[in-house]
Amino acid sequence: MSTDARRDLIDWDPNDPQRWDSKVAWSTLWVTTFNLMLAFIIWYLPGALIPTLGTVTGWDLSESQSYWLLAMPGLTGGLLRIVWMMLPPMLGTRKMLTLSALLMIIPFVGWTWVVMLPTQPSYALLVALALAAGLGGGVFSGYMPSTSYFFPKSKQGTALGLQAGIGNFGVSVVQFVVPWAIGFGMFGLAGQLAHPQNAEPRQVWLQNPGLIFIPFAVVGVVLAWTLLKSVPVKANLKQQFDIFQNKHTWLMTMEYVLTFGIFSGLAGTFGMLLKQQFGPEYLTWVFLGALVGSLARMCWGPLCDRFGGGVWTVVSGIGVAASAGLVLFGQVTVADGQIPSLPIFMTGMVLIFFFCGVGNAATFKQMPMIFPARQAGGVIGWTAAIAAFGPFLFSMLFNYLPRTAVFGGIIAYALLCAGIAWHFYARPGAEAKS
Repeated sequence: MSTDARRDLIDWDPNDPQRWDSKVAWSTLWVTTFNLMLAFIIWYLPGALIPTLGTVTGWDLSESQSYWLLAMPGLTGGLLRIVWMMLPPMLGTRKMLTLSALLMIIPFVGWTWVVMLPTQPSYALLVALALAAGLGGGVFSGYMPSTSYFFPKSKQGTALGLQAGIGNFGVSVVQFVVPWAIGFGMFGLAGQLAHPQNAEPRQVWLQNPGLIFIPFAVVGVVLAWTLLKSVPVKANLKQQFDIFQNKHTWLMTMEYVLTFGIFSGLAGTFGMLLKQQFGPEYLTWVFLGALVGSLARMCWGPLCDRFGGGVWTVVSGIGVAASAGLVLFGQVTVADGQIPSLPIFMTGMVLIFFFCGVGNAATFKQMPMIFPARQAGGVIGWTAAIAAFGPFLFSMLFNYLPRTAVFGGIIAYALLCAGIAWHFYARPGAEAKS
């Protein structure tokens, strides 16, 4: 195996020990994972800022406007994933990742600038910046399939579980950092006065998160350009679209919507749900859901390599349904005008994130086992693209439907997916046991 002047790996086959270099594979994983975490940070940065932004003097965002802004990154995240799923075999890992990392600096700078304005800019500008943040969600469908080219099937559950799990930490990182970082001044820059509902006015510095993350985004560009290589997996658009002739593409799309669609959708709306039901003082706990889900996704990769992904997808579906049932129980057992129990709500929500994390690891183990190498990357990209609409979907659902209807729908869908996973992928003699 050798590398040409363009940093392309020659004669690379991860399933042949003589044609695989573990050092190259793992270094690619860590550089890509670092950039993936930054991608999730910018994808969820608007969601972390918006609940506070509406309380700042000079700004006036209604609840409906806030939900629409929360929805926009999910809309572009899903659409751009359809684009990015095609890029790995066309551009190669190095070019694709460097270009993606460069583009993500734009929304980082945009959100840092706009929150420093003394008065609210046009709503159209906020929508445009929210749409731009969706780039962080879109690149996932390029990063993950690209990484799958570097590892043998026996290690893909571990590798992809680590990458996606650690990358997903970006959600909890931004949700933890924003409430902390906006509480103090940096570089002598002016703050703004916020008037949270039922709380004392306080000074906030909403530009701080962007100022903290932008240098890391620059480092991500440098690492991608200097350390990454590309593998000879080539496919034109026509070849990539043959995945849609396989019914398992559509079944695995349903399973990944169960896991990552619900994870991303609830992560994007968790802050607004907490603020509306229990008050803004509880926003400091919003990071817990994504943190638990990301840990589960990372830790369950080796278990999926050992026991197979299908059985854990079944466990995920049953667990999500039971956990959503706990949230629903807390919602329907309170009298009119009462506030639901915070412990019940938080326990149910965190358990949903946990079982979504288990299912995320399981489905990423399944896809390389069900599909040949060239198709597996495309299927991973496609399923991730559809699931990335989660933030858009859940923002719309919570904007227009009662919470009881939303969580009731989660229960029904999770049980349906658990049944499909058992029949096709987990039971003895399953058609595509994985």
